Amino acid sequence: MKNEEICYMSACDIVDSIKKGDITSQEITEIIIERIEKINPILNAYCTPTFDLAREMAKEADKVVKTGVDIPLLNGIPTSIKDLIMIKGIRTTFGSKLYEDFIPEEDEVVIKRLKNAGCVILGKTNTPEFGHVTVTFNLIFGETKNPWNLEKTSGGSSGGAGAAVASGISPLALGSDGGGSIRVPSCLCGIFGLKPTYGRIPKYPRIGLEFYTMDHYGPMTRYVKDAALMLDVMKGPHLGDRQSLPENNIKYVEILDEKPSKLKIGYSFDLGLAKALDSDVEKSVLNSIDKLETFDWTAEKVNLNMRKAENAFYTYSTVGTAYDLKKKFDEWRDRITPGLVKQIKVALPMTAMNLQLALSQRLACDEVMHQFFKNYDILITPTTAVPAFELGSVGPSKIQGKAVSHSGWYPFTYPFNLTSLPAASIPCGWSSEKLPIGMQIVGKRFDEKTVLQVSKAFEEIAPWQNKKPVFN
Repeated sequence: MKNEEICYMSACDIVDSIKKGDITSQEITEIIIERIEKINPILNAYCTPTFDLAREMAKEADKVVKTGVDIPLLNGIPTSIKDLIMIKGIRTTFGSKLYEDFIPEEDEVVIKRLKNAGCVILGKTNTPEFGHVTVTFNLIFGETKNPWNLEKTSGGSSGGAGAAVASGISPLALGSDGGGSIRVPSCLCGIFGLKPTYGRIPKYPRIGLEFYTMDHYGPMTRYVKDAALMLDVMKGPHLGDRQSLPENNIKYVEILDEKPSKLKIGYSFDLGLAKALDSDVEKSVLNSIDKLETFDWTAEKVNLNMRKAENAFYTYSTVGTAYDLKKKFDEWRDRITPGLVKQIKVALPMTAMNLQLALSQRLACDEVMHQFFKNYDILITPTTAVPAFELGSVGPSKIQGKAVSHSGWYPFTYPFNLTSLPAASIPCGWSSEKLPIGMQIVGKRFDEKTVLQVSKAFEEIAPWQNKKPVFN
């Protein structure tokens, strides 16, 4: 098997190959490290590689295989971690000059679970400062490029993770999503990304209030079954996270192939919120809905009014950051990303009344989705309103000739952070510029099972993994 083929293997297949003795974790890890050293200078996906740690972990994984006893689910699988997530002894910058030299003294719960499952940590992936924007750029490491077109954005804020998975330098990636930060880069980079129900994967310890009650950890992979496997390892309650969910006793990787016999799908191309939609995106998602109907599932267009989501999301996300940074703001202003400075300035004068208005608007969004799911099993939308756009921009000001707001190119993602619902982005087509297009699949609260089953069913009839970006 060629090295490139190994880099693009599914994690489930890698686990089986390691167990059978066809290849060792150390061999796979070295092959991927070699590819990272070749490709990362081009993409800037990894900001802090941890190759020595990876080699140590791979060696331990191979020792476990030799015992043949109690082999963990992710034993020997190379994995990347977004730089908003703390790893003991490994620099974690949050993409900010304020934490440029910060080294955590303990692992987050999710990292402990991944380590216990036998994964091999390759390094930290790039993110914008505190994940505040849906492209990946910061003042420490610079900008992450899109593997399919190096002049385009990888999206954000898990843009480093998305670029790494798509380019074969990270079989598994852990991302986070406060307003689309798993789904947006998954869409723009052409991979699968899952934002589980809020609380399914605990967050502890945490620093700051930014995106509090809205940020979800989740897997980013090239195969749906790999995301299910990763979710099996990471889910479950933790006493340190008061909002973590009880164990649901579902093994997601084992139920993937159980297609629902009856499914009623509602789809929307605006959520009552989006002002414009790229024509290539609309065509690809419509075509994908037609494919889903071949399973004898029904699909119909629905009218949803999520207009109140925009103000609620902007208030929650900016006020949290402003509160976290207000004491250091004057001293550090010149070393904070200009876009984040602007957000903080807007948020600092806000009052409790602003927050209560945002809460009221958030509850209204909850009610819209509650009523929707009385009649439907799944909601489908585009993931983003446009494919990847030029580096150096935080988003287009116009789509199809229509003016849009700063969030007008990702209006389909953040409403489901406000409502805490599980949502995935899956590749569903290609633009006229040969850039990936993503379809979003949203489920009822707590129902990752159906989201994953629909995703797997779609993957079977519309696989995308045979296409790979080319690096000269």
